[in-house]
Amino acid sequence: MRRLAVGAAATLFLAGCAGGTTGGTTGGTGGGQGKPAAISQADIDKAMKTPTELTFWTWLPDIDKEVALFQKKYPAISVKVVNAGNSQAEYTKLRTALKAGSGAPDVVQIEYQHIPGFAITGSLLDLRPYGAEALKDRFVDWAWGQVSGRNGEVWAIPQDTGPMGMLYRKDIFDKHGIEPPKTWDEFAAAARKLHAADPGVYLTNFPTNHNSIWTGLMWQAGVKPFQMKGADQVSVDVAGETSKKLASYWSGLVKEGLVSTDADFSDQWFQALNKGRYATWLTAAWGPLFLSTSAKETRGKWRVAPLPQWTAGDQKSGNWGGSTSAVVKTTKTPIAAAKFAEFLNTDPESARMLTTLQFLYPPTKALLSDPAFVEQKSDFYGGQQVNKVFADISGTVPTDFTWLPFMDQINNDWNETVGKSLADKTDPAAGLDQWQQTITTYAEKQGFKVAR
Repeated sequence: MRRLAVGAAATLFLAGCAGGTTGGTTGGTGGGQGKPAAISQADIDKAMKTPTELTFWTWLPDIDKEVALFQKKYPAISVKVVNAGNSQAEYTKLRTALKAGSGAPDVVQIEYQHIPGFAITGSLLDLRPYGAEALKDRFVDWAWGQVSGRNGEVWAIPQDTGPMGMLYRKDIFDKHGIEPPKTWDEFAAAARKLHAADPGVYLTNFPTNHNSIWTGLMWQAGVKPFQMKGADQVSVDVAGETSKKLASYWSGLVKEGLVSTDADFSDQWFQALNKGRYATWLTAAWGPLFLSTSAKETRGKWRVAPLPQWTAGDQKSGNWGGSTSAVVKTTKTPIAAAKFAEFLNTDPESARMLTTLQFLYPPTKALLSDPAFVEQKSDFYGGQQVNKVFADISGTVPTDFTWLPFMDQINNDWNETVGKSLADKTDPAAGLDQWQQTITTYAEKQGFKVAR
């Protein structure tokens, strides 16, 4: 169980490291050639009865069990599962295969934020002709938006998500008379109270080694940092008023010594979680299971709550992590590939297995409202219905957060600008301005016209 949980959580952590918090429509990566014609049901039925072999690249462990369900329903089709590496390793191999013109899979696992990069190069199949549009209402709106193009394309089928919440140490809160903060002002006040009472404990840790939490908090705050305006036009706005409000808030807590900036998912970070150095962890829906296997000494001490809000009474969150099943355009069996991607993530039994075997947090409305899922109680969290808390949070994620086709570069640049300013306790506004400029310069070198 620990291996599977850590594997699944690492998948979603990599999603955040590689491309920020996971989420957002693919912007404008479509070719604008109009909606392609639908494939007839007769052709679909024929294809699904024709002997076919599909190759499926994924880093999920034990996915063979879900694949077996598909093959049982469609015995003429066999699926070869290949682990081509997590996230970036897989994408590098995929780009190499596409450039060589051979060796690419039929179906591939892709994180949300990387869909634009593959879609803009014409590497993904638009799934609308294969009936994907009819699946829209099965998924939460913002997750469906992640796989939708500016011109209506459907580039992939959602597989999992990572709506963000706050895990907190109830024992530490109780000891110091702290209630779970409902606003960021209350969060700052609690940080001051806690650190004054016990200088060895921080209300939270804000890592500066990747921008996953930062991007999720931008998402929550309503920032629209990345937008595709056309095939060669992008909008970049990472240093606007709201972003600078975020930077001022977090840099202030860091400079006061109220929030640590340890690199997360490091040995030091794991030890700190077990020893009570952090009283909260701002994380995603995959975090509770990850924590329960990584900080076993704290069993029963944690609880879950929504993120604090900028305005009292609001209910908004961001997303960190998640991936999809996409069909590579070079496939010679597009119907079978499209239907496999659909089955894997929408068949009730397969979708449930993704939550029980791979421990992925579901994007489907059916599972997010299923009592068997949301009413589960966790001993690690004092009997709390953790899934239900995150199911409610999932409904508060804004639908209009989008990505650009070069998120790798954008996130690397964050480390050297905003992340560095937080770690060095220098001017965060200057770090944001620098990030804005580096993204703009890179985009223009790639041939994009950039607006703010």
